[in-house]
Amino acid sequence: MAIIISFCNQKGGVGKTTTALNTSAYLRAFGKSVLLIDIDPQANATSGAGINPRTLKHHIYHTLVDDIDPKLAIKRTRLLGMDILPASTDLAGATIELVKAKEREFRLKEVLKRVNHDYDYIIIDSPPSLGLLTINALVASHKVIIPVQCEYYSLEGLAELLKTVTLINRNLKTKIEIMGALLAMYDRKSRLNRAVAKEIRRKFPGYVFDTVIPRNISLAEAPSFGKTILHYDPYSHGAKAYRRLAEEILKLEKLTNKGIANRVNYY
Repeated sequence: MAIIISFCNQKGGVGKTTTALNTSAYLRAFGKSVLLIDIDPQANATSGAGINPRTLKHHIYHTLVDDIDPKLAIKRTRLLGMDILPASTDLAGATIELVKAKEREFRLKEVLKRVNHDYDYIIIDSPPSLGLLTINALVASHKVIIPVQCEYYSLEGLAELLKTVTLINRNLKTKIEIMGALLAMYDRKSRLNRAVAKEIRRKFPGYVFDTVIPRNISLAEAPSFGKTILHYDPYSHGAKAYRRLAEEILKLEKLTNKGIANRVNYY
């Protein structure tokens, strides 16, 4: 059964989609079968994987609202054979259409039950909000990775998201595990970035990845070519960072399976 990891942060512009896409690519490069789920109406992960959202006949909206088989919507990308369940702007309407649906918070979880035996990892790119789509992403996940920028507002946002996960676990009887916060868009020359990174590690000990994702022009350019950093500039600092992140995730999973590492909710 696949390990399902969502990348979540209610704040936009923190590198969440970039991280979900590139982490998926490196896990695939390490020989894992990977399905990337785009549940963000902006469909940036879809276009970043080289797929035009406007030309899709079926996408995640149809699996959530119309209950079509997700295998009809999954697309094989050119990125090392990585699969994606793509999104389109139509997904924005799903939030309204699912409001009165039965067990609306579990729709994505039910969708993934049909394909979770086909992959080693399922990576979910969630919207920059704490709405119904993000709740679906969290409920469907075994683990959550939280990309954060090294700014002081990120401390508040991280604490709120950790509380939200705890509330979901308590009220919806889920067992979502916080895998960790990921420091992204980091500028080691910035005194502010260094100070905030130190503070995040101090306030959330054991919940911050060792890997740090730097600000890197190649990371910003790659999506416009429909490529991951692995395919666009594999020797850049950004590529090396995402390689280390994938290695760290695999290492944590190995330790968890041995019962050595098992991160739980902070609150």
